[in-house]
Amino acid sequence: MRKKQAQILIVDDQEEILFSAKMILKKHFETIFTENSPKKIISTLSENDINVVLLDMNYRIGFEDGREGIHWLKEIKTLSPNTIVILMTAFGKIDTAVEGIKMGAFDYVLKPWNNEKLLEIIDKAVAESRKHSKKTIVEKVEKRYFTGTSQKIKQAYSIAEKVAKTDANVLVLGENGTGKFVFAEFIHQNSERKKEPFVHVDLGSLSDNLFESELFGYAKGAFTDAKADTPGRFESAQNGTIFLDEIGNIPLHLQSKLLHVLQTKTVTRLGESKARPLNVRIISATNNDIKAEVKNKVFREDLLYRINTMEINLPPLRERKEDIVPMAHFVLDQVAEKYNQENWRFEENVAPYLERYPWKGNVREMENKIERALILADNNTISINDLDILDFEDIQENDDNPLSELEKTAIEKALFKHHGNISKTAEELGLSRAALYRRIEKYDLKN
Repeated sequence: MRKKQAQILIVDDQEEILFSAKMILKKHFETIFTENSPKKIISTLSENDINVVLLDMNYRIGFEDGREGIHWLKEIKTLSPNTIVILMTAFGKIDTAVEGIKMGAFDYVLKPWNNEKLLEIIDKAVAESRKHSKKTIVEKVEKRYFTGTSQKIKQAYSIAEKVAKTDANVLVLGENGTGKFVFAEFIHQNSERKKEPFVHVDLGSLSDNLFESELFGYAKGAFTDAKADTPGRFESAQNGTIFLDEIGNIPLHLQSKLLHVLQTKTVTRLGESKARPLNVRIISATNNDIKAEVKNKVFREDLLYRINTMEINLPPLRERKEDIVPMAHFVLDQVAEKYNQENWRFEENVAPYLERYPWKGNVREMENKIERALILADNNTISINDLDILDFEDIQENDDNPLSELEKTAIEKALFKHHGNISKTAEELGLSRAALYRRIEKYDLKN
């Protein structure tokens, strides 16, 4: 029986209740959390996307009126409105549970419970949670962002939250695919301008002759095809944020025109002499070594000073390995939602391979591979072969890498089990025959 993809939190001060409920639910649902104190609810909800909370109503001896349960129900609904709450109560306390339902609880369970009844209620709650999530996905902007737990990315988002409250210009640095667009959007959505436009301009794709007309707009008759007055991207972002992506690719002779707009906070359309005032927040990004470009005189130093009141670096995935597997699960959920599908998961042996893959294209490469895998995979389960991350030559390994020793041991055991049969061994390990042969050669397992 396939487990349903859901995260369920059980809160009760009796360890036997926690153990019993977890034993029942873990057979049917992917992730079960247990806490013996309601004070841990807030941190658990903050760190995880909990679908359902199974919440006891009493925690202190002598206080059995259910008021604590009502208090924590309110806290949960405030902190995480989409999380479904099911109350647990004794037979004689049904009135308080009914009061809880009026205040937003989904249902209640009587202790001791009937296992089938418990599963039925949890199943309905999970379905309701998914319905709520789909309805509010536009409103719950924060759910589009995966932060992670690595120190570097937490520091980047911490700075972003602080700078978002100001109008300071921000320069986002990072390799291709590190999520600079998403990061810029995060700053906008956490700013006072979040209800105003967020305009993305890919400067790397603009040809020289379209630069001014696209950014600054043009008047009717300014050039052959200018058949009507047209605002540029800066005017379209009025009162909001303009994201100047790949700013390091602007030719030197056009940088002065951009600098003039930033200095004067005005824009003049092609074919006009009238300067129009601008109220726009500037976020720029590049994967170039912008300071080296300044040193080599291919990027203006005064323009750099204008765009980087605050400079934030986004680390590549190889520098935040602890985030790789959680991010892969986040991306899988996003892709599954894109195709209106549910209950997708990775096979258990996928995690170590995700962590050791080099991800030269970073998050963008991961999104591409997972989307492709979801399209090709069977039974809502993505294997290592579906992901196409096995046969790479540039992975950096050494004797100090514990994964190398683990992999060697796993191959030895599988070869012994299958009496040296390469096809069966490769199939069990989730490797292609070619990949297995390379590892046999690497670990000197030929004899």
